[in-house]
Amino acid sequence: MTGMLASVKNLREAELVLNEDVDIIDLKQPELGALGALSVELVAKIVAKIDGHCPVSATVGDLPMDANTIFNAVSEMAKTGVDFVKIGFFPEGDWLAIVQKLSDLTENIRLIAVLFADTKPNFSIISELKNAGFTGVMLDTMHKQNGSLTEVMTNETIAEFVELAKTQQLICGLAGSLRLENIAELLPLNADYLGFRGALCNQHNRVGELDLNALRQIKKVMTESYFK
Repeated sequence: MTGMLASVKNLREAELVLNEDVDIIDLKQPELGALGALSVELVAKIVAKIDGHCPVSATVGDLPMDANTIFNAVSEMAKTGVDFVKIGFFPEGDWLAIVQKLSDLTENIRLIAVLFADTKPNFSIISELKNAGFTGVMLDTMHKQNGSLTEVMTNETIAEFVELAKTQQLICGLAGSLRLENIAELLPLNADYLGFRGALCNQHNRVGELDLNALRQIKKVMTESYFK
């Protein structure tokens, strides 16, 4: 069954989402980019508040593709006690060098690589992620104004991504300006998670405030779709 990842930007939102039975609470600051990061101090406070009642992931930010920079950011974020650390793989730099550098951390830290569908990522990196000890991989979108995941990538290519991730026994997530209407077309692909931010906010504004009614509707549709 595909789970629901809900992205939140502060402690108040995290507390609200915790009571709604989502599968992963994801910590990010959407005002700072596709994978804008919260401060490690705030992440640590949220992790302590959630206290193991729900898995928590956190991004390290829209960082330059420099192996040492990313290594240091991941190391610092991991100290918060977060369950998963997400790293964006942006379209520049030496991805393989970054993956190899981060392999030194994967024995103790569960890492999730995030590829951006609207940058036409090379899926060959997926096998390298597995070899380096990564825990999972996600598809997201970098430029939110370009539309949702399903608007910038065909279902056939998304399905290929999911199959490659599962072949490598990696946790697989799909995100990227997903809305209620995307659920029916993505659930049959059997990704482990669908991730939402904008669809959970007032007027679909990803930098705005969380709307509990919107969150509940997304959760309801995801759950009911399995019983049709």
